[in-house]
Amino acid sequence: MAKTQDFTAVMKDMMGAFPIDTTSMEDAFKTTASMNEKLSSVALEAAEKSAEISSKWTKDTLAKLADMSKAKSEPADYAKAMTDFASATAEVAAENMSAFAEIAKKVQMDTVELMMAAGKDITEDATAAVKKATTDVTAAAKKAAAK
Repeated sequence: MAKTQDFTAVMKDMMGAFPIDTTSMEDAFKTTASMNEKLSSVALEAAEKSAEISSKWTKDTLAKLADMSKAKSEPADYAKAMTDFASATAEVAAENMSAFAEIAKKVQMDTVELMMAAGKDITEDATAAVKKATTDVTAAAKKAAAK
C-alpha cells in the first residue's frame, strides 16, 4: 500500500522561510488605542461642559421661578412677573444654546484634528510595514532560491 507523504516538515520549512513579524500589528493596535483614548477624552470633556451648562441653566430657571411665584399685592404684578420670567428665560435659553453650539464646534474641530493626525500615523505605519514585509519576503525568496 502506498505511504502518504508527511507534509509537517514541508510546512515547517515553508513557514520558517517566510517569517511573520507582528510588530506592525502591535504598532497599529497601539495607534488605535491612543486615538480611542484621545477621542474619549474629547467626548468626556464635552459631556462635562454640557452637564455644567445644563445644571447652571436649571438653577437659574428655578431661581427665576421662585421669584415669579412669590405673592404679589396687585394683580398686574403677576402679569409683569410672568412677562419678566418669559423674557429672562428666552434670553438665558439663547445664551445656553450658543454655549452648547460652541461645545459642539470644539468637539468637531478636535475630532477632525485627531482624525487627520491618526490618518497620517496610520499611513506612516502602513508604509513602514509594507517596506519591512517586502524586504523580509525578498530576503526569504533569495534564501529559498539559493538552496
